[in-house]
Amino acid sequence: MGLQEERLAQIRAFMRTQEIDALVLRRVSSFAWATAGHRSYVNTASTDGIATLVITPDEQFVVTNTIEAPRLDQEEGLAAAGWKLRVAPWWKADDTVARLTAGRRVGADFAMSGAVDLSDAIAWQRSLLLPEEHERFRALGRICAEAMNAAIRSIAPGMSEYEIAAQLAYETERRGAQAIVNLIATDERIFKFRHPLPTDKRLNDYAMLVLCGRRDGLVCSITRLVRFGKLPDSLRVKADAVAQIDAAFILGTQPGRTLGDVFADGQAAYSATGFTDEWQYHHQGGPAAYEPRELIATPGAAQVVTAGQVYAWNPSIAGVKSEDTILVTESGVEVLTAIEGWPMQEVSVNGRSIARPAILEA
Repeated sequence: MGLQEERLAQIRAFMRTQEIDALVLRRVSSFAWATAGHRSYVNTASTDGIATLVITPDEQFVVTNTIEAPRLDQEEGLAAAGWKLRVAPWWKADDTVARLTAGRRVGADFAMSGAVDLSDAIAWQRSLLLPEEHERFRALGRICAEAMNAAIRSIAPGMSEYEIAAQLAYETERRGAQAIVNLIATDERIFKFRHPLPTDKRLNDYAMLVLCGRRDGLVCSITRLVRFGKLPDSLRVKADAVAQIDAAFILGTQPGRTLGDVFADGQAAYSATGFTDEWQYHHQGGPAAYEPRELIATPGAAQVVTAGQVYAWNPSIAGVKSEDTILVTESGVEVLTAIEGWPMQEVSVNGRSIARPAILEA
């Protein structure tokens, strides 16, 4: 059984648990998840795609228009994969979805009249990956790591944040992934903003590069920092602390534990390193798959970590951040975005250790 067949079986099992007999999916992430990695966007920033999926117990449909149908058929190969295309003129209102779901118990990944909004439950389902997706994630992790390494080692003082972002996008796209999140901060902006969109500010001696790369619908996240010149002691203290916190999150991500349990480990590490309240200024991450985070972990979250899920934790303290994407297995975690040759520091948590990235000193 191939990935597409396994995915449809997973979806139909989910439909039975939700007691629905039609599932309507419109989000770009849900489209990629349900079709085993295919693309339904034109604008890469779009949440909703240019096609809607309707899945019933024994059929699966792609509802789209005359603009998009040729590519979805010929390049995405959806008809060959068993999807039935339903095509309407782009200039007319279309009631195909309503007709396909008439008289059925319907669930959707958006607020749809007459349907149960299953957005949160579907997001969790997207995080329950199949073995072939693990291999795809490993390949994507290598791309993102190589792109980050090439980009960050190519920058120099005097470059603008726009130029740095262009380097990161170039190195990512040329390897076959999309830089759907490309955040750059230099110098004092790293201390001020947790989500720093690039500006025309020019680099003096300190830069942070943040990448979410997408391929086959899956998304890997990675952050790295570089300092030109000697790293100040005050910054090294923060870097050591955030590595310790990141290690607590990663090593705490074990099958059978709740996200709330893992979050509590991270909070304890923030306190132990002397930065008790810093977790309140930025989310800490969560399970990743067809969104950079399928959900954001919060204190007390009840969802249970499952072997085969992928997580991206991203603890931060003003001026520093640590972020990699990891695969959870029964025997431990596998870092998917490790960079060969990057300076690392070994961090111990309750007798277990893991290497975390240090700040590159150029």
